[in-house]
Amino acid sequence: MTEQSEWRFSDDRGQLSTAVRRPERVLAYVQAGATLWGLGIRPQAIFGSDHDGPEPDRAKTGTLPLDEVAYAGAGSGLDVERLLSGRPDLVVAVSYGNGHVYGLAPETAKPLEERVPVVVIDVSQARTFAEIGDRFAELARSLGAESPAEADADLDAARERLRTIAAAGGADGPRVVALSPAGPDQAHVARPRMWPELRVLTDLGVRLVEPAPGPGANWSTLGRADTLALRPDVILTDIRAHAAPLDELGPDGGEPVVPWNPEPLYGPRDHARFLGLVADALEG
Repeated sequence: MTEQSEWRFSDDRGQLSTAVRRPERVLAYVQAGATLWGLGIRPQAIFGSDHDGPEPDRAKTGTLPLDEVAYAGAGSGLDVERLLSGRPDLVVAVSYGNGHVYGLAPETAKPLEERVPVVVIDVSQARTFAEIGDRFAELARSLGAESPAEADADLDAARERLRTIAAAGGADGPRVVALSPAGPDQAHVARPRMWPELRVLTDLGVRLVEPAPGPGANWSTLGRADTLALRPDVILTDIRAHAAPLDELGPDGGEPVVPWNPEPLYGPRDHARFLGLVADALEG
């Protein structure tokens, strides 16, 4: 084994993964797989979490070619043999802190890691969106991807456009509420400071509404009346399959609605697309 042929990557747990040659058959958590695809790496297969079902959630898969990328399943339906059935030579997972492999039970994650390298990227609120994106980009480069300069330019343009639109509104700009509908009677309203992607919007000057202090670290669960009392001018609504449709909650003020995936993709093209949708809503 030569230095040139060996593949090495240190993940966000500080664990170094190595292989005789660069991995080519990547199994990834759906968020990681869709992000890697946006960065130029096609995963062989993806898997979901306990929130997912027997089919991939298309709100999370971005532009992944699902006719070419296998879906290994999700939650309790996953075991080591099923995950290894496609003979992956690398597993890419995410963590929301403490190194826990999100989407896999410990009794599955541990024996999996004994048989194949597992790289874990920390996507918790302790990190900025840019930091997470940089880690995915670093991993993608280690797997053979090239940095997409034009995608970076598009992202810079999207940021500048949104910053300009937000600045034009000033302190009285549109009130933006990010939420996950929970049916006709309540919604989980996001606390913007706890979500790396929402903090990007705040940093660009978007007026995101912070729900009142109370229970819930990431979300404040409010009844319909209290949710609408936040007086949103623009709503970012969770479009993942396990979220209720926004029309069940029934906001009736004609507010522009932006589809929002709280498990965002960290590639520049995907992020630029989201920023563009927010900018369109603020202009509308």
